[in-house]
Amino acid sequence: MPAARKIKKVFKSKQTMEGAGVHLKRAFGFSEVGLFDPFLLLDDFRSGNPDHYSKGFPWHPHRGIETITYILQGRVEHGDSLGNRGVIDSGDVQWMTAGSGIIHQEMPKGDAGGRMDGFQLWANLPAAEKMMSPRYRDVKSDKIPVITMENGGQIRIICGKVNDVQGPVRDIMIDPEYLDITLPAHIRYEHPTKPGHTVFAYVIAGRGYFCSARKPFTYETEGRNYFDMETDPVADNGTLLLFEDGDSVHIETENNSIRFLLIAGKPLGQPIAWHGPIVMNTQEELRLAFEEYREGTFLKNRREK
Repeated sequence: MPAARKIKKVFKSKQTMEGAGVHLKRAFGFSEVGLFDPFLLLDDFRSGNPDHYSKGFPWHPHRGIETITYILQGRVEHGDSLGNRGVIDSGDVQWMTAGSGIIHQEMPKGDAGGRMDGFQLWANLPAAEKMMSPRYRDVKSDKIPVITMENGGQIRIICGKVNDVQGPVRDIMIDPEYLDITLPAHIRYEHPTKPGHTVFAYVIAGRGYFCSARKPFTYETEGRNYFDMETDPVADNGTLLLFEDGDSVHIETENNSIRFLLIAGKPLGQPIAWHGPIVMNTQEELRLAFEEYREGTFLKNRREK
């Protein structure tokens, strides 16, 4: 019988550089391949220094995945090889399904004060849907429902359902849940989860305890112990917690509030062949994708309306 989830592994996001020189923190990625199935990567690109993000992510291809971009502050201008153009602004979400292939660029611009805060999550596509037509789901901030709880907490529901309130992103193959949760000090909160789904939390502000963990735990990165918490097992900004199976996640706060992303999805259990921005199921499919990109035959479909 399912029970409350326990902490399986804890990670600390680590500095890296991507695109044309964007400084960001990677919560997990290629080094953890398969561990977060159906998710592949989570990047945290929060910065107050335009020199760290303004060069952006110039034209590059994607195939076989979905990229989910969530902006807290600032804006990202995007365009693609099919002629689409747009802006993801503060509070907005873009859920892009690359499918059979798309070539696009993403250029962070920041807000009037130079602040750029956002996250990009990669979700894998099932083998049967790898070559589906590309599509976008652009969700403006005012279309994302916010639940205010009796204890003073708030939940922004990007996708999934909380208290019969459904998020705007629906009909995704991996049955995902993507929540932005803020809890005040001195409370205990229990969030139901679907047994069998992969569930993780990424702390973006404040401090708190997950799964009643009141003993030191160990951060891990790239399969190696990274940092032992010798005294206080509190999770703070930049901490990612991957949970074991179960039907709920518990969070407690003491003298501080906490804000975190809670993300869940149904594992695919399929082989992964991954290089750069393309993720397929076999090395032959991966080789073919890059060959088509070099030869100019990469794009297969126009986006769905």
